[in-house]
Amino acid sequence: MKTLIVYFHSQRIGTLTQDSIGKYAFQYDSEWTSDPSAHPLSQSLPLREEAYEEKECAGYFGGLLPEDFNRDLIARNIGITAGNDYAMLKVLGGECAGAVTILDPEQEITIREHSYHPVSQEELETILDTLPHKPLLAGEAEVRLSLAGAQNKLAVYHDKNGFALPLHESPSTHILKPQVKGFPGLVENEVYCMQLARKAGLPVATVEAVQTGPHRCLMIERYDRVGEGSGLRRLHQEDFCQAMGIVSRYKYQNEGGPTLEQCFQLARKSSSRPAKDLITLFEAVLFNYLIGNNDAHGKNFSLIYRPSDDQLRIELAPLYDLVSTAAYPDLSPRMAMKIGSKYNPADLRLRHWEAFWKTVGFSPKQALGQTQNFLERIDQLLPDSATCEMDEKIQATIQKRHLILTRMLTT
Repeated sequence: MKTLIVYFHSQRIGTLTQDSIGKYAFQYDSEWTSDPSAHPLSQSLPLREEAYEEKECAGYFGGLLPEDFNRDLIARNIGITAGNDYAMLKVLGGECAGAVTILDPEQEITIREHSYHPVSQEELETILDTLPHKPLLAGEAEVRLSLAGAQNKLAVYHDKNGFALPLHESPSTHILKPQVKGFPGLVENEVYCMQLARKAGLPVATVEAVQTGPHRCLMIERYDRVGEGSGLRRLHQEDFCQAMGIVSRYKYQNEGGPTLEQCFQLARKSSSRPAKDLITLFEAVLFNYLIGNNDAHGKNFSLIYRPSDDQLRIELAPLYDLVSTAAYPDLSPRMAMKIGSKYNPADLRLRHWEAFWKTVGFSPKQALGQTQNFLERIDQLLPDSATCEMDEKIQATIQKRHLILTRMLTT
């Protein structure tokens, strides 16, 4: 039996084991489950003495890992099977999303100074050159980073002195996402959408476009890392698929992923401030419709756990990955989650919006008022929002859909 130790905020809370046929399981330590201040690692993994089998815990633990081609490439680079979550977590589990750290028993976590390897602009450029062939720098000595998702990313520490790579289990402060070939202007696309969302009153991660040699990158400030004294503190988070126990490959509704109804149910059940978070989630659905973000699947919404006295306050995390996929005609026009009974935005009628309102628990009066209020806020922001060709393309999509929805609501 192979064993990895699972830590939460540097405190041991359980073990991840793998048997002789490759199946893994997670079990909380009895010391953790008997602690009155203990809380679950995930909404999908309530505290209990009994171990969770792989089919029960793969949604959470597999959800910490990269997806699709990058996962396959990492597996080849480090000599494991792509479907082996356990082996991949053994290599990448030092710095994961949230406050979880997964280590070999020999690497028992200790309270030590966080360690970083400073990199010059030239060195960072070289790293970004190699990233398509070595995602997350997997296999590099002392670098143990994991980020979910299909797009190439690099977790870094960034301050006034420049960039550095986190070593061992040291936390990062930012994520770099290089421009993706075949999708011109993607960095500007996401910057525009994220900044427009912030101006409209939605909570979003802080982003900016940066240039490193030939590499255009989106730099995202991690909202699950906060300053504490002279160092950093991890805040726990999990995406909606993890919280529902749904594996990443089923993140789209039509493949068995979360529905909007389930997303609202999760927020209503889990949030420490459900009224506020339900409105934010409602407005996020509207915003994604307006910008043409058809990739707003279950892994693009998260819960964040903030310390509050001796407990954790659970909130809807700041929004991220707000992108107008409609700006790229070759991408599917189908939304990741249905509104009413429709996946295609072009098929939406008032009855589908009304069905959505009912499904997520909003009264017609509340939903109508919230929608009209949000449309007014967006309308006031648009005239001065475009600064480049990509911005203008997205703005045209917003204006078209804004007009369609406004007419639906007023006729």
